[in-house]
Amino acid sequence: MAMMVLMVPLASVAQKPATSSSPIQVSAEQAIVTTEYGKLRGYQQNGTYTFKGIPYAKAERFRAPQKPDAWQGVRSSLSYGPVCPTDVTTTVNDEFEFVFQHNWGYTNENCLSLNVWSPGINDSKKRPVMVWFHGGGFSAGSSVELPSYDGANLTRKGDVVVVTVNHRLNLLGFLDMSAYGDKYKNSANAGLMDLVASLEWVKNNIAQFGGDPNNVTIFGQSGGGGKVTSLMNAPSAKGLFHKAIVQSGSYIQNFNEPAMGQRVSAAMLEELGLKPNQADSLQKISYEHLNAASKVAMRKVGEQLKAEGKPAMGLGWGPTLDGHFLPYQPSEAAAQALSKNIPLLVGSTKTEFAPFRPGSRIKTMDEAKTSLQKMYSEKADSYMTAYKKAYPEAQAPSDYVSVDIGFRAGAIRQASQKAVPGAAPVYMYLFTWNSPVMDGAFKSMHCMELPFVFDNISRCEEMTGGGKEAHALADKMSQAWIQFAKTGNPNHKGLPTWPQYTAENGANMIFDNVSVVKNHHDKEVLEIASKTSL
Repeated sequence: MAMMVLMVPLASVAQKPATSSSPIQVSAEQAIVTTEYGKLRGYQQNGTYTFKGIPYAKAERFRAPQKPDAWQGVRSSLSYGPVCPTDVTTTVNDEFEFVFQHNWGYTNENCLSLNVWSPGINDSKKRPVMVWFHGGGFSAGSSVELPSYDGANLTRKGDVVVVTVNHRLNLLGFLDMSAYGDKYKNSANAGLMDLVASLEWVKNNIAQFGGDPNNVTIFGQSGGGGKVTSLMNAPSAKGLFHKAIVQSGSYIQNFNEPAMGQRVSAAMLEELGLKPNQADSLQKISYEHLNAASKVAMRKVGEQLKAEGKPAMGLGWGPTLDGHFLPYQPSEAAAQALSKNIPLLVGSTKTEFAPFRPGSRIKTMDEAKTSLQKMYSEKADSYMTAYKKAYPEAQAPSDYVSVDIGFRAGAIRQASQKAVPGAAPVYMYLFTWNSPVMDGAFKSMHCMELPFVFDNISRCEEMTGGGKEAHALADKMSQAWIQFAKTGNPNHKGLPTWPQYTAENGANMIFDNVSVVKNHHDKEVLEIASKTSL
């Protein structure tokens, strides 16, 4: 189903000053911007211009994105565009849903759209541009999924332009069809190519929205951080962004090998009763049918790998080492050279996914010791001693079993790999602030830093509690992100001096009610937990 668009013919598109005292102004003759594809009409709210659902590209299934179609008249851009089809949400965990307040949007494969917030339009100012890639791995999520993603407050606070992007996910963005014809050669990374297309749109059009195409920061959390990492390794993205921020997303050590993805696509064709020469039939089969077949195919390939005594690494939707869009593994020197001059801000939250596990809600130290003994056996006591040294403020027994190891270690690995002599600076953080919601059960969980980064505490009171301490920390964090987008350096007067990270100094900004810099503070914890020296 094609996306419906309202075109408004105007005799003149000259900007007229707002005469209403209302906080929001929507008019046929205001907030109009000319792009290379046609005119757009947005709205102004509390001094911020907002444009939603802007098409930045179009694409056929399993094909590289192309330039979007131009239009006549003025395109209305007042509401969000469609999101990529994913697994249908039919049930939720009540407590978690209260905290996250998801907006599932509406789905359509024609989902290549973006949203823009700006303090000014058509004013020739060159504001830093911050382009947000949403989480959800490479298979789910959208730019409208969480209330924290709204860019108005960040724009207003920092005099920056914020862009959020929808793109193809799961099988639509990452099914490797390259074995079935040259037209599918880009299929394994089509979803990432969409993001490059969005950055090309930014380069060519953002000046009219008050942004500087030569000062673009890409940032993302969880899967969005993985997308940032991927584009840092993509030659076609070079020059389209100038700074990068990875939040709880430093988990990509290697891109998928093509052979794995090709096994999945072959198994999928088999499940659908199609021969290789009938691969084009996938263009016409419903997404729901394809999605079901892909799940069966992945399960079968996983069983085959197990029978062969091989790990199922890379069995899932994500970036593939296809030889052209992604020609190198992240650890290769050639890949690192691509982003050598890109300043990086990277970090994670203290507890990440632990609060989602029922076993983390323990009440006594005896329960904590029992849990740690299961995880670390004879090293349990040493772990508790190291943890108390790293986090002397710890009081609750659950603190000892809820600290994240994996995301934290991944962030350190990515920071250390990037922070080499002669390269652009790296700054590292750890978000340790605990939410008071649900008696503190959610701690500093995965996604908790998002309302702080976007300065959206009031929009996300269900997650943050909305208290004074949350607002105070959001002021400091959002300003750090703004400063980094402006200059490549997150330092500002509201924080202690934040030194560049190196593997030797291990410098981290610890974001909490009292933010401090610590060096290698949790090294012993990580060494015991991982049984390797970091």
